Amino acid sequence: MGGFPGLAQIDSAWSRTATDTSRNKMVQDAIYNRPFIQLGKTTTAVGGYLEGNTNYFVTDGISEGYSMELRRFNIFLYSTIARRIKFLSELEFEHGTKEIGLETAQLDFEINPAFNLRMGILVVPIGAFNQNHDSPKWEFIERPLVTTNLIPSTLSEVGFGIHGKVYAPQKVFTYDVYLVNGLQDGLILNAEGRTSLPAGKDPSMFDQDNNGRPMLSTKLAFRHRKLGEVGISYYGGIYNTYKIDGIPVTSKKRLALYALDFNTTLGRAVVNGEFAHARLQLPPALGPAFGNRQAGGYLEVVYTVLQKTLLDYPKTALNANLRIEMVDYNIGQFSETGTRRRDDIRAIVPGISIRPSANTVIRANYRYHWTRDLLGNPPARTGGFQVGFASYF
Repeated sequence: MGGFPGLAQIDSAWSRTATDTSRNKMVQDAIYNRPFIQLGKTTTAVGGYLEGNTNYFVTDGISEGYSMELRRFNIFLYSTIARRIKFLSELEFEHGTKEIGLETAQLDFEINPAFNLRMGILVVPIGAFNQNHDSPKWEFIERPLVTTNLIPSTLSEVGFGIHGKVYAPQKVFTYDVYLVNGLQDGLILNAEGRTSLPAGKDPSMFDQDNNGRPMLSTKLAFRHRKLGEVGISYYGGIYNTYKIDGIPVTSKKRLALYALDFNTTLGRAVVNGEFAHARLQLPPALGPAFGNRQAGGYLEVVYTVLQKTLLDYPKTALNANLRIEMVDYNIGQFSETGTRRRDDIRAIVPGISIRPSANTVIRANYRYHWTRDLLGNPPARTGGFQVGFASYF
C-alpha cells in the first residue's frame, strides 16, 4: 500500500481514511473502498492485490494431480485530478502473464452526492459480485458460478452514465444508469456449443460497438443500516451484428439479463446471495443445445468463530464458511418429447479462512460439484481441495 503526495485540491466531502475493506458500506462503494486509497491524504496512489492457490481435484475417479497457480496480480492507479474529479484504473495479470487486461479506466465527476457523471472503461453494475470482485474481500477461492458462467467475469465495458446516493434516516438508496457497447455475437457464435454470455465478451468491445446500438445497464439498491442491502439490476439490448455496411442482413436479437443481490449480518454470520436470469432471442435455425433462458445463483454464509490476537497478529479472525450454488444453461423442454433439458451445474463448498488482517486472507475450501449434460445423463462428479491466499497491497 502506498501513496504519493501531489498538488491537486481535494474536496473535503470525499476526505476519509480507508476502512475495513471486507465489509463495504454498499456495493456501489466497492470500487473506491480499497485500502490503498486514502482520500484526503494523497492525490495519487498505487496499490493492488495478488491471489494464489493450490488445486487437487478428482472427476469420476480420475485426477490430473496437484498443481499451484498465481491466479491474479492486479494493479490499481488512483488520482484526484482536481476538486471533485477522480480517476481510477485497474490492470489485471492472470496466471502470470497468460492474460493481461484493463478492467477499469474511469473518470468520475461529482456534481452532487445524488448525481455524478462517470465515463471510460466501467465495471458494469450487474449483480453485486461484478462490482465487488476483489479476491481479498472473499472467503472462497473460486468466484461464484453465476458470476463467471452466466454473468461474464469480470464484465467491464466502454461507456458513460450517471450514478448517485440518496440518504434517509437509517436508509440509503443508490442508483446507476450507463450506456455501454454491449456483449457481441459470441453469445451464440462460440466454441462452447451452447448459449454463453461470457463468450460474448470480445476485445473489440473496447474499440467499437458491433451494431451501433448501445446496451443499457442499470441498478437500484437499498440499504437499511440494521437489516442489510438488497439490489436489483438489469443489463440488456441488441447483441448481434444485424447489418453490414448499413445493409440489414438479419433481424435484431435482444438480450435481457436481470439480477437480484443481497447481503446482511446475523450476529456473527454474514450472509451474501445473488441470483440472475437471462433471456435471449435466438435464430430459429439453432438447435435445442442453445437455450433462450438461463438462470443461476448462490448463497453463502461466513461465520466468525473467533477473533483474537494470534501469533502477535491482533484481531485475527477465524471463519467457517459455506456456499451452495447452481447454474442452469438451458431452461426449457425438448419440443419433440416434452422432457426437460438439463445442461446444468450444481456445487457445495465448505471451507475455513483466517484473516490476520482485514485485507489479507488465507483460506481452504473443499469443492464438490456435479454437472449434467443436455440429455440429463448421470452427472459427472468432481471433488477436490483448494488452499490459497489473497492480499491487498
